[in-house]
Amino acid sequence: MTANRLDELAQERVDFRFKGLPPEAEGATVADLAARRLNLFTDGFTTPVLALSAERLEHNLALMETYATRHGLAFAPHGKTSMAPRLFQRQIEHGAWGITLAVPHQVRVAREFGIERIFLANELVDAAALRWLAGELSSDPSFRFVCYVDSVRGVELMQAALSAAGATRPVDVVVELGAGVGARTGTRTEAECAAVADAVATADRLRLVGVAGYEGEVPEADGERVRAWLRRLVALAVDFDTAGRFAGLDEIVVSAGGSAWFDAVADVFADVPELTLPVLKLLRSGAYVSHDDGHYRHLTPFNRVPEEGALHPAFRLWAQVVSRPAPDQAFTNAGKRDAAYDLDLPEAQVVRDAATGVIRDAAGVSVTGLSDQHGWLRLEAGAGLEVGDWLGMGLSHPCTSFDKWQLIPVVEADGTVVDYVRTFF
Repeated sequence: MTANRLDELAQERVDFRFKGLPPEAEGATVADLAARRLNLFTDGFTTPVLALSAERLEHNLALMETYATRHGLAFAPHGKTSMAPRLFQRQIEHGAWGITLAVPHQVRVAREFGIERIFLANELVDAAALRWLAGELSSDPSFRFVCYVDSVRGVELMQAALSAAGATRPVDVVVELGAGVGARTGTRTEAECAAVADAVATADRLRLVGVAGYEGEVPEADGERVRAWLRRLVALAVDFDTAGRFAGLDEIVVSAGGSAWFDAVADVFADVPELTLPVLKLLRSGAYVSHDDGHYRHLTPFNRVPEEGALHPAFRLWAQVVSRPAPDQAFTNAGKRDAAYDLDLPEAQVVRDAATGVIRDAAGVSVTGLSDQHGWLRLEAGAGLEVGDWLGMGLSHPCTSFDKWQLIPVVEADGTVVDYVRTFF
């Protein structure tokens, strides 16, 4: 990481761009604000405001570091989940090999903050982006970049763009094996994978370094189907190695791993046979950083293998009750602009009483819908929710939570804000 660039983030001035922060903080630097150790509830933060638990964030970072080490996996967490350079740094401090990203803009952000190893989980065929990438690789010999290829056409476009850019270092690529008929990207058959690899072999601006894919797209996924696809991925690496496709490399990359099936990845990758070169078994799970209170809470591999530990949901969105037009209905001031809603609605968890400051369980309160800037609540008898109360909600799908907030307070259990996470979407 480039410490100076991170230091510059800490010197950024707080202003109207960052929602939820105290109006009185206008003009202060992020570092100054963190040093003040303000309280989320009593020091002027306005609702809605998204908070990231300091304790749970640290727990999740440490747990995945331990998991990857225990299973002999390198780890390149998917940074598109957060797009937060400070979190990239913390992941690398916790043993990450590098960072996985999805599109060229994200790669530019990561490079701006000094990330030296990037796995792009997409085929890169944008000529302008490839021209920029060629310059990055040429100017920094320590920069390692790997991306998918899944078509002969894609290989041809990459070769043409890199040749036109005068690329002096080849771009490392892995053939993406698709997860099945009807899945997302990726070459569908082993024969097609071989054809893509043949095309790479004729492209002097590309270098084949392995195979990869995403098991989260296996149709009708269950443990058996996911493991069967992962065994296909490993077999593809073996076939390529036997055919001499990796001659001249230092290592062979075999990569998979979302946040729902990384236990299956660990199981199958443990049985990768000895190849002619060392194998970099690269796991790419990303949603673990904040985890969630919806989609991934139910799918986490730690639910299936509890002795490995447990991830903790680290997000809480605080909104204020602004209307109670009927005994069984209320509205908050947080809506689609503030909360992830593409998979599950927010989950009402706790209420902070406006009169007493006491926090209690949100018994009898449920979120039934989101408008642009309102949350719809259904109240059971005795819920006791009043206008002015703060409602703390858990969120589903971290990938669409971080992108709604540019500066997120990191909060200890007692409400003390100890840091701020800057995002770039």
